[in-house]
Amino acid sequence: MVRVVCVWAVLFSLCLAGCSSPAHPLPALAAAGAPAGQGAAQPVRLWQDASIFQLVGGLIGSAHARVLVEMYELGRADILQELGDAVGRGVSVRVITDPTVVASRRSAAVLDSLRVPERVYPIDDGRHQIDHVKLLIVDGEAAIGGMNWGQHSDRNHDYVLETRVALDVDRLARIFDQDWSLAGGHPSPLGATAGEIAQTAPGEEIRSMLEAALVHAVRRALAEVYTLTDPEVIAELVEAHRRGAVVRVLLDPNQPYNLHGFAVLKSGGVEVRWYPIPRGALLHAKIGLFDGELVLGSANWTLSGLGVNHELDIETGDPAAVAAYEARFAADWVKSGG
Repeated sequence: MVRVVCVWAVLFSLCLAGCSSPAHPLPALAAAGAPAGQGAAQPVRLWQDASIFQLVGGLIGSAHARVLVEMYELGRADILQELGDAVGRGVSVRVITDPTVVASRRSAAVLDSLRVPERVYPIDDGRHQIDHVKLLIVDGEAAIGGMNWGQHSDRNHDYVLETRVALDVDRLARIFDQDWSLAGGHPSPLGATAGEIAQTAPGEEIRSMLEAALVHAVRRALAEVYTLTDPEVIAELVEAHRRGAVVRVLLDPNQPYNLHGFAVLKSGGVEVRWYPIPRGALLHAKIGLFDGELVLGSANWTLSGLGVNHELDIETGDPAAVAAYEARFAADWVKSGG
């Protein structure tokens, strides 16, 4: 009885901290009128900011067979309860968390109390590694991007791509199984592959995906990045500008690591601006549009994000997703003009 009371006390405290209203609630960058997780016709939809949690809640609430979660920061009581409810309905639920995040460690204990199977990703402390993945798979669809499920994540500017593309969902599920096996003490890394889904550690698929998109960009490269320090990526952005592409970059002004990248891009002729985020929020996105290809996910454009951390990104040329990001980036660029 004492354990039950303690568990609900933790849930209540997480809810108080994690269910605050977003600083700037915005609708999804997707066709209006189709509820999340209810069979909307679009194979791919781009979501942004606080509305991402409408997607997450809708998907988990509509799950029939499986829910797979791999999340760096997991600290929302509402999502924990939804996962517990899914188990109660007979859905197969598995959750992987990162051990370096205090909120995720607390949530793992709550999941145990709710009888939700969970494992902790075995990070490499010697390399200062983290499991930075943000992934949700529900039945035959998935949501992948940069948004954490933290207590205040709904305040941040971020993106998630919802996909029903069978090949992509299958690849994501196999990466989750790879990570679940590793967390269970039975490593079985997938071989490197070129496709719409890319991971870092194992391998450097995200670097290959990002650099290929940059190298082949002829018309434009439009990016919003939380942390940009990787020297090769910075050099390739400058090179794209010199080839005649329109290169515009928005950075989070509260990350001191961005100061050097900002200065180098500016000196190389690249248009770069600081995104004017509200107090207590972040420009947390890791997204770029290169001609007609959109690349987004969990990986910051840093040496750690592209070579050390376990990360997950997705690429799409879906016209609706591209158009949605074009519109939002244009608005963000104007807002950052001062």
